[in-house]
Amino acid sequence: MKCRQPGCTGTIVDGYCDVCGMPGSTMPVGMAVPGARPSSRPSGNCRQPGCPGHIVDGYCDVCGSPDIDPTPVLPPAGARSTVTRTSIHLGSTALGSARATSFGGRPTRHSSAERLTTGRIGAGLTRVPPAPAIDPAKAVLARAEVPLDARVCPRCGAKVGQGGDKVESRSEGFCPACGAPYSFTVKLRAGDVVANQYEVVGALAHGGMGWIYLAKDRNVSGRWVVLKGLLNTGDKDALAAAIGEQRFLARVEHPQIVEIYNFVTHDDAGYIVMEYVGGRSLKQLLKQRMTTNSGVADPLPVDQALAFLIEILPALGYLHELGLLYCDFKPENVIQVGDSLKLIDLGGVRHIGDDDSAIYGTVGFQAPEVATLGPSVASDIFTVGRTLMVLSAEVPGYQGEYEFRIPPAEELPAIAAHDSLYRLLLKCCAPDPNDRFTSAEELRLQMLGVLREVVAAATPGVATTASASVLFEAPTVAGERNQRQLPRLRPDPTDPQAGWLSRISADDPVQRLEALATPPAVSAQVLLARGEAALDAGNAKLVDECVHRLLTNDPWEWRAVWLAGLRALQDRDYTTAQSSFNAVYGQVPGELAPKLALALACELGGEYDIAEDLYRICANTDANYVTPAAFGLARVRAARNDLPGSLAALELVPSTSRGYPESQRLKAQHLVTLATDASGLDEAFSAITQARLDPLAEAQYRALLYDRAMALAQKGPLHLGNRTLTPPMVRDELVAAYLQLGRLTESPELRAGYVDLANSLRPWSLL
Repeated sequence: MKCRQPGCTGTIVDGYCDVCGMPGSTMPVGMAVPGARPSSRPSGNCRQPGCPGHIVDGYCDVCGSPDIDPTPVLPPAGARSTVTRTSIHLGSTALGSARATSFGGRPTRHSSAERLTTGRIGAGLTRVPPAPAIDPAKAVLARAEVPLDARVCPRCGAKVGQGGDKVESRSEGFCPACGAPYSFTVKLRAGDVVANQYEVVGALAHGGMGWIYLAKDRNVSGRWVVLKGLLNTGDKDALAAAIGEQRFLARVEHPQIVEIYNFVTHDDAGYIVMEYVGGRSLKQLLKQRMTTNSGVADPLPVDQALAFLIEILPALGYLHELGLLYCDFKPENVIQVGDSLKLIDLGGVRHIGDDDSAIYGTVGFQAPEVATLGPSVASDIFTVGRTLMVLSAEVPGYQGEYEFRIPPAEELPAIAAHDSLYRLLLKCCAPDPNDRFTSAEELRLQMLGVLREVVAAATPGVATTASASVLFEAPTVAGERNQRQLPRLRPDPTDPQAGWLSRISADDPVQRLEALATPPAVSAQVLLARGEAALDAGNAKLVDECVHRLLTNDPWEWRAVWLAGLRALQDRDYTTAQSSFNAVYGQVPGELAPKLALALACELGGEYDIAEDLYRICANTDANYVTPAAFGLARVRAARNDLPGSLAALELVPSTSRGYPESQRLKAQHLVTLATDASGLDEAFSAITQARLDPLAEAQYRALLYDRAMALAQKGPLHLGNRTLTPPMVRDELVAAYLQLGRLTESPELRAGYVDLANSLRPWSLL
């Protein structure tokens, strides 16, 4: 039977063509260069990426593909998304990432000393067991063969070479789904000497670009090295070009990135010679856990998964600083060596803006836009998010149904147990690349915040350590329920007008607005400063104008939405405030400030369950947030008439806090207003006595306490402090409290009212 591929002269033998290697019963989608971008061509040109052919009789005259558009429908390059980041509880404002927030977003250059690892994996927050050392000679595979069920196309992930009824399996051929060539045969054997220098010991593993070999460097004291083949080197010119394209990797120097030593050729094939890293990959770690768990998947605890990625992200950021993209980040490319990590396999690394080189990635990790728009920093961020998901959850469909999206929360219980972690995952893997984190450093900082929450949740209690945010100042300790108790945004030191703004010293909001009226130029930070001053001055119209201008200039400016949320709080529009703060929470999920703000908006809007959960997270995670979160918890519980819960919340405030006196005042207030029996009033009496209250507040609480005591005293003697009070005695104390309030009140009307109340309680007398 003749081969059915257009233009092929071969014959089908055992189900496959003896010339082109294609199966006899399936028409390929194409033989496109992996990942190449399509260009706009007139009607009649082949639509397979990278193919120069023309459609003749329905098929390409070069690659033989049918006239079918192979690319998924995606938004046009540069299109901005209106994806709505929603909480599992609340709706939110449509918002993307803060592209222009440089102090939390743009890549930050580090010195070589800063790039060094900081010790044990886990950033001092959690502990990750070290990986045992591995003898290189024992790492060699006894039988270098890829199992049939592991033979997949390096480009599309489809099963290849499986064989079937009366058809033998194949180690080499072409993918029936996408037409890409594949090979699982070992090219180098033990004893082979490559480039008269590297003596092959054996095969270590099979990756997306072929076999990886262990060798000894005869010229450098027999040190262990790894040989990795270069693809697409079928002739000498292609081989020379491939080596030339890869030589830039030799200048990559980072303690967490495998070192490239050399580029060599052997039997018309090219190889990268690199450092041998004698540890275990994160994929091997997952396999070991499955083996230990009787063959059942056992994902990493989420704190360990976060710790691994926090540790390795500086290496990814370093590549981005050099103008390089990694492209194929996944668990098997991260090696744990003792207490440190290494990023290996630089074969897919390419320059940012390279439109010509082949793109290599892995199904289930590669971002959806790569096939049409090419790779970017955003697509690298996507692969990190996918790696986080695979490390911390079993997702059978991550290469199928969920190839480009995150499963619903109910299918990821370990991740969804921490709302911040689930939101971080959603932002990493947002369908629109503009909605993702803007840099590896921004992602690392947010992961650190999420890790703090995860660790705190595992050890409930009041946080005793504080951490500084680069985006928000610490919250105040005010007990009132308004935006003044919330953290303020930190100024952006990289803003063009940062120097000019730092010289404005006016504290009065009206005077500050006057000073901000004539800047050298209007930048984002100037608009934010105006909006904040307008908020303090009660100028709602100017706040709205600043928010509008900020979002017009950059719809991804989450700080404008934060300002809009504060404005809504001031206007008592709690639904809008909830939506705004929820949107900010989705953009910076590792920050506590949006959670505290959302908790306050939910509290004021009557959403007590959500408010209590968020207040508890804040109090458990960071010492800076304990006092305002404790006040919030106490208010929420008091609103539910939960006196024990309210008092327990106020006990969270440490005596060293500036908010401690306020906590004692609130304790007295809640005891007085919520006490329902004699023992409760006795405790309220003690709280009033011990709290350092101003005379007016103390008189108010005493009046309220004795008013509540009047009804209880009718049932029998009442014990308050060291005294036993009868009804007449309680009445006399209440009269004294009203008279004291009259003396302390400045308003003549109120003074007269208190005196009238006191007189109404006094017994009538004819004297």
